[in-house]
Amino acid sequence: MSYQSITAKNTLFQKYRIGYRMILILALSGNFSVSAANMPDSQELIQQLGIQQQDLASLNQGEIVFFNVAESDEKELAVGAATYLPAAPSKIIGFIKNKGLASIDTAVTARGTIPTRAKMNTFKGFGFSAGKDEAASFLAATAGSQFNLSSQEFQTIKAANSGQTDAASQTYRKILLQRWQAYRKKGLKGIATYDLGDGKEANPGEEQRKATQDSKVLTQYFPKLYKALLNYPSPLSPGAEEKFFWLNREVQNGQFATVNHMEGPGTIKLKKDETGQHHYIPVSWVTSTGDGKVKVDRSGDEAIKEWST
Repeated sequence: MSYQSITAKNTLFQKYRIGYRMILILALSGNFSVSAANMPDSQELIQQLGIQQQDLASLNQGEIVFFNVAESDEKELAVGAATYLPAAPSKIIGFIKNKGLASIDTAVTARGTIPTRAKMNTFKGFGFSAGKDEAASFLAATAGSQFNLSSQEFQTIKAANSGQTDAASQTYRKILLQRWQAYRKKGLKGIATYDLGDGKEANPGEEQRKATQDSKVLTQYFPKLYKALLNYPSPLSPGAEEKFFWLNREVQNGQFATVNHMEGPGTIKLKKDETGQHHYIPVSWVTSTGDGKVKVDRSGDEAIKEWST
């Protein structure tokens, strides 16, 4: 996994790519059935996930509890979170289908559905703010860790007409379309490697494959979904649905720290600062982790004042 920007509420810091999946919702949304005999009860699932007994009272009170998740390698930051939802699965599925999880993410400024015959115009709601530094930085991007882009995508940026008012937005829309088309055609194999400079690469497609293979819940309880994720674009189970979405998420301010790894289920350890000191922030600060970006609920100045050492 490569270094990339991670967004906080008013804060930006760096860390390796973070991913998360709602396995149960994916399985229920499609026709990825699981037999009643195989489906665990709540206590069995709690034990399998490794949720501690002392956290059960908080879980029963409707709070979010965190638990350890094994990290596949040193580049991965992993943590588990669980909560009870006081609603029938059918209502949860209906909400996701009709509104999507992005509807409750305050950082999302625009979103849309990607149709089967998508074109660049499909991503018209996405764009950099005209005249902003982020647009200029994107058009000046070179191989490295600031942007997760392939060698071919860097060439696409280089060939862009920077004199156009919306050159950055148009170029990024083109890259998004090409990425979607490649995934639709080849699945995980269609995800290009990121050019990190100095001959280094990151392979997000292979990392996603490994994360899927490492999921015990997925392999044990939802084998059809497991195979669908690994073998895409092979035909899905009869009755299963697939939908693609794009999101435009607001990014504000600058870097304040670099994440090292998870320190237990509820704490993120930051790399040493210029004085050689490690700092720690609670996972409870994190409000979202979409697109490799982690959003927290306070500014960088506030985080620095409140982190522990």
